[in-house]
Amino acid sequence: MSGHDAEDTKQSTADMTAFVQNLLEQMQSRFQTMSNSIISKIDEMGNRIEELEQNINELRAEIGVEGSPSPSVPETEKSPLRELKSEIENH
Repeated sequence: MSGHDAEDTKQSTADMTAFVQNLLEQMQSRFQTMSNSIISKIDEMGNRIEELEQNINELRAEIGVEGSPSPSVPETEKSPLRELKSEIENH
């Protein structure tokens, strides 16, 4: 193998390394963008659910059902979207 071939191989390896590094950075950026979008949508869905729960409770109060037991689950189990958001943010 001549010095010219070794140099070509080194350049080819450097080019491939730069290409792969650039590709990984692009993938990371796209993944982060998608992750942020998903978290934003989860927040929006969680807010809508909370608004619906509030509206239901207000309607129940208006029709005099406040004394009956609420079918809602405990606060810690209420929003699986919040749990999913927390899980995504922790990874």
